[in-house]
Amino acid sequence: MSEIPEETREHIESDPFCAKLGIELVDLGAGTAVTELEVTEDMLNFHGTPHGGAVYSLADAAFAASSNSHGTTAVALETNMSYLEAVEVGQTLRAEAEETHMAGRTAEYSIDVTADGDRVATFRGRVYRFVD
Repeated sequence: MSEIPEETREHIESDPFCAKLGIELVDLGAGTAVTELEVTEDMLNFHGTPHGGAVYSLADAAFAASSNSHGTTAVALETNMSYLEAVEVGQTLRAEAEETHMAGRTAEYSIDVTADGDRVATFRGRVYRFVD
């Protein structure tokens, strides 16, 4: 992945919500990001499967990191998530974000969430970029 200024990386890594959930920024590049989260017992819903909000938060963290990687503030305009498979406690979820379109003040991102190499969710999002 492309080199990101240390100040931008530190800003993205300082997210207190990600720290609370245990979401780790694994890699960051221009318009790309990888985040990971180990599924723990306290992330389960009443069905005994990981809460959709935990999976969403992991994907959203990759979305936020990738969309802000250019050093320009970017905020979500819209997102959607498709849940494909449930996972189990102890598995590590990995979200890989990729910038798929950028035009002026908006950009679009696609994020695949995998567990053990199998896709378990897909997230798409658009941002507004505060550019001069």
